[in-house]
Amino acid sequence: MDASRKKKWLAWAVAAVIFVVLMLVTPAIPQNEDYHDFADQRTLFLGIPNTLNVISNIPFFFVGVTGLILCHYKNYFRLSSQGELWSWTLFFAGVTAVAFGSSYYHLNPNDATLVWDRLPMTIAFTSIMAIFIIERVDERAGAKSLAPLVIAGALSILYWSYFDDLRPYAVVQFVPCIAIPVMAIVIPPMYTHSSYWLWAAGFYLLAKVEEAADKPIYRWTHQIVSGHSLKHLCAAMVPVFLALMLAKRTIEPERVSLLQKWKIGLITVKESRSKDGNTVDVNCNYAVVSTSSEQ
Repeated sequence: MDASRKKKWLAWAVAAVIFVVLMLVTPAIPQNEDYHDFADQRTLFLGIPNTLNVISNIPFFFVGVTGLILCHYKNYFRLSSQGELWSWTLFFAGVTAVAFGSSYYHLNPNDATLVWDRLPMTIAFTSIMAIFIIERVDERAGAKSLAPLVIAGALSILYWSYFDDLRPYAVVQFVPCIAIPVMAIVIPPMYTHSSYWLWAAGFYLLAKVEEAADKPIYRWTHQIVSGHSLKHLCAAMVPVFLALMLAKRTIEPERVSLLQKWKIGLITVKESRSKDGNTVDVNCNYAVVSTSSEQ
């Protein structure tokens, strides 16, 4: 076994040990039943309960289906390997399924229906992690990690469903939220337009803030729209930005991380300001003096 493969196995082993230790030393996290008590519970039209929380999931369907089509239609996204193709396919399939799973949940919010809301989200989260490993670490390792990551995500939902313990699901959801922005900034990318990852992360963060402020936002908007409905719309912007990135990007000729680019930009600005500060502009005003005597 070569050194690089040993490092990969060591990384997976360390991750597994950390997870086991966390499961042993942290208490179980049961599902809070107040989670299902959303601010906006109006039936506005067509007899659809929780109308806005249901129909605000529609964008997921259109973005997900569009992404799936463009993944396979004449290789519009110019995906360079089968690992990338399968990972992005699963991501957009998960996004599409969110439209159905989340709508189903919001028709009758409870623990049983929440399973079908969270399951497609875990498919999206875990496939994104595989994509990042393919693009930023190692193509073969990322492709091989896709199936184990997706299975681990599904098992975290089953574990919560049977044992009422959210700890594995929390790991599946929040580790990508932390790891992806950090990796996008620090690790040199394979493709251009890497900053789109940060836009996607920013919209997801905004969505989580809106989710937490569900009831306050409902009050601030005079009961027009709730934070949870806005959360769906902002979360749907994540696959929008990633689809735009896929459509625009090309192979990066010089693999330089965003962090390095920012450092170079900062140095350039400082040097420019330093040169401007050392430059002295001398304005000379000349007056015409007549030497002839006035008559």
